[in-house]
Amino acid sequence: MTAGSRGDVAPYTGLAHGLAQAGHELTVVTHAPFESLVARAGVGFVPLPVDPRAELESSRGHALHRSATGAGKLVRLVRMARELVGDMVPPLVRTARDSDLLLVSSSLAPLGYAIGGGMAVPSMGVYLQPLAPTREFCPSVVGTRSCGPLGNRLAGHAVNGVIDRIYADAVRHVVSAELGLPRRAARHFGSRARERARWPVQHGFSPLVVRRPADWRPGLAVSGYWWPYDPPDARLPRRVRDFLEAGAPPVFVGLGSATVPDAGRLSAELVRALRAAGLRGVIQRGWAGLHADGDDMLTVDEVPHALLFPRMAAVVHHAGAGTTAAGLRAGVPSVPVPVQFDAGFWAARLTALGVAPAAVPLRGLRADRLAAALVAAVRRQSYARRAADVAARLGKEDGVAPVLAEAERLGS
Repeated sequence: MTAGSRGDVAPYTGLAHGLAQAGHELTVVTHAPFESLVARAGVGFVPLPVDPRAELESSRGHALHRSATGAGKLVRLVRMARELVGDMVPPLVRTARDSDLLLVSSSLAPLGYAIGGGMAVPSMGVYLQPLAPTREFCPSVVGTRSCGPLGNRLAGHAVNGVIDRIYADAVRHVVSAELGLPRRAARHFGSRARERARWPVQHGFSPLVVRRPADWRPGLAVSGYWWPYDPPDARLPRRVRDFLEAGAPPVFVGLGSATVPDAGRLSAELVRALRAAGLRGVIQRGWAGLHADGDDMLTVDEVPHALLFPRMAAVVHHAGAGTTAAGLRAGVPSVPVPVQFDAGFWAARLTALGVAPAAVPLRGLRADRLAAALVAAVRRQSYARRAADVAARLGKEDGVAPVLAEAERLGS
């Protein structure tokens, strides 16, 4: 069960395929626009009614751009999500009734845990970001500035409380209307209750990138990345291959599922930066609507990152969890341009790993600053060497195996 943008779905196609290969029957419950993405993995699909792209392009979604801080964006997102989450309850409940185990993303954790608990169906978390409170860093969804050990931990509890609020009404509805329990029973399914119950959570990122905090409770594990599933016969489009073969390795630029107020202005700024750095570019249109013209630029739609990124000189991206992982897997330097929520956290991890120069935040991005970062990422060999080393180490990890072991333990 997962909700959000493409980056909140794609990793679970690889996880689901891996679990299916081990002999289990998998169904992915997520937004209808991602049905083809899930179908390629050869697993079942149940649609959720909300279209995340339409919501981000609505007036409510555009309001996110008016917040300059992670906390401000989170508050606006909470308001938007509370109005939408109720529509997702019926398909989640129907699917749970036919399931032996629920695997729940962080974006649906309060709801999935309540559904599983009320039906006595085992469940576990499968998270793409670290959200459990810790003294070691501030919550990943609100930025990178540390509040000190105690402040970091308190902030973690506060963020989990905010997430609980998003689902409070929906959880009460599930408990009373769908499960026939007293409404007051809803308080047994919040984040504090999950902590007390030591609800198991596997995290889909590498311990090389974020090591498991020493103060995390038992039951919280870092398993390794779940790579999006690409069919064995997947190929780059012919025009992409022709462009790659026509010159030196280009730089990928993409913002994934992020939206921007002025795609034309931003596209022009990105192209100016690439040309100032003397680099060709592959520009992914994405939900931002980026585009570029000229023999040295190629605009693409969805292309498998696993096939494209290894042929890049560097990747410029919004530092979402999935694209960050794809860049690391490819073994090429990154230039993170964080947009919102957990992007600042992942951007900081890239620079700490030595695979990226300092982040260039998308808000107020200027061509000269991005060009300088591109020159550093591509011309300084230390970034390429470190990126290749990290990729080699990630290639030895198996993120599916720990989830499989925990799932089979819960289902036994």
